[in-house]
Order: sequence, then structure tokens, then C-alpha cells
Amino acid sequence: METSEEAEFDWFGPEAATFGDRVAGARENAGMSQIELSRRLGVKLVTLQSWEEDRSEPRANKLQMLAGMLNISLLWVLSGQGFGPDEPGIDPVPDDISSILLEIRSIKNSMIRTSDRLGQLEKKLRLAVK
Repeated sequence: METSEEAEFDWFGPEAATFGDRVAGARENAGMSQIELSRRLGVKLVTLQSWEEDRSEPRANKLQMLAGMLNISLLWVLSGQGFGPDEPGIDPVPDDISSILLEIRSIKNSMIRTSDRLGQLEKKLRLAVK
């Protein structure tokens, strides 16, 4: 039985976890290995490891992709506040639902990249028309 102090403890909050701890916790919660996540993000394994070990932080575009793939908010991964994974010990999502969520995240990230590319092309077109 949890005490009220344990029930209020935030495993991934700013007092308990670093940026790297939150990235690793969210990755593990999503059921991904470091290799799998690094490939999906298009970064080297050592780059992801350096994020999880708090030796470096991702650029904004990779941070946004990371949050989307792990189904967490940017605010949460940066500060521990906002939408993040459940704390340790809570039952994980069933595999069939997890695979659907992963596919949704993948489509969402693809749409974000496409939207970013469309914005770049629109800007390029506007400059060419001037």
C-alpha cells in the first residue's frame, strides 16, 4: 500500500529526473531499444546515448520527433511537467494497442516532416516570385 507521500512522488519530475532520465524512461515505456529509436530518429546510436546520459541534447527538430515517437509532450521531456509516460510499476498498454499507437506516431511524425517541407518549399517559392 502506497503512503500519501509515495503517491504524490513524481518519478520523472524535475526533482527526481534529468532530461536524459526522461528520454530513457519514455523510450523504455514505449518498448523501444536505443538502437530502434536512434534508427527511427535518423541519428547515430552514440548520439541517442549521449542524450540519455545528459552529455548533450537534441536539436529542436529531433526533439519534436522524439516527443512524437515516444508519445510525450515537449514540455514534459524538457521539464518533467506536462504529458509523459506513467510512473514505474503501472501496467503497460497491451501489445496490440501499443503497435497501433506506434503506427499512429509514425504517421504523425511523417506528417510533421511533410508539413515542415511544405513550409520550406512555400518560402522558397515566395522568394522566387519576388
